[in-house]
Amino acid sequence: MPFELILFSGFAGATVFIGGVLANIFDHHIKESAFKSQLVHTLMSFGAGIILSALALVLIPKGMEVLSIWGVMASFSLGAVLFMFIDRRLAESGSQQATLLAMMMDFVPESIALGAVFAIEPQMAILLAVFIGLQNLPEAFNSFRDLVQSGFSVKKTLAIFFVLSFFGIISALIGHFLLSQHPSMTAHLMTFASGGILYLLIQDIIPESKLNSNYMTSLGATFGFLIGVVGEMLI
Repeated sequence: MPFELILFSGFAGATVFIGGVLANIFDHHIKESAFKSQLVHTLMSFGAGIILSALALVLIPKGMEVLSIWGVMASFSLGAVLFMFIDRRLAESGSQQATLLAMMMDFVPESIALGAVFAIEPQMAILLAVFIGLQNLPEAFNSFRDLVQSGFSVKKTLAIFFVLSFFGIISALIGHFLLSQHPSMTAHLMTFASGGILYLLIQDIIPESKLNSNYMTSLGATFGFLIGVVGEMLI
């Protein structure tokens, strides 16, 4: 069992719990104000930039390297349409758990891809782990606040996030042992996840992060993407 993979995927998953802890501190120690609202929306847009960089620099390029045009189109379209139906069902139910499920919908397939890629391209796996960890942080932050506002206790929500943080390790190990010898399946999974994640990004995350007459949110998304570019160049 590769220790490095457990370490990388553990980092990627740990930010789920860290994001919840930060959200709890934020809600109880910072008074409601215009600055607090701006900070929340800027964190969301920063996460959107990170997600976009993961799509543009890792997930989509990997799929394009291995798959045919039709393969990319099929996997990407399937991911987008499936995530659309799931998102629509969640919206119709009015559940406050939608943001949590949305986070897990991209966290799990990305972690599986991380495990599969690790055996072939360890450096890309490191970059993907960083991307997953950084995007989980703001997503967990917002998911925690939604769950608490819907009636979940702080302790129960933190316990849920603690358990979910281990999904990264489990998913990565599944990908490593089951998909590492099947690069085409890994590429399909990464492209499938890309379609779904891009749909959620445009449908939910970007509109939610927007504030009228405020430019910091757009700047946050831009710098989030820049971090992804820098990470790609360093790796």
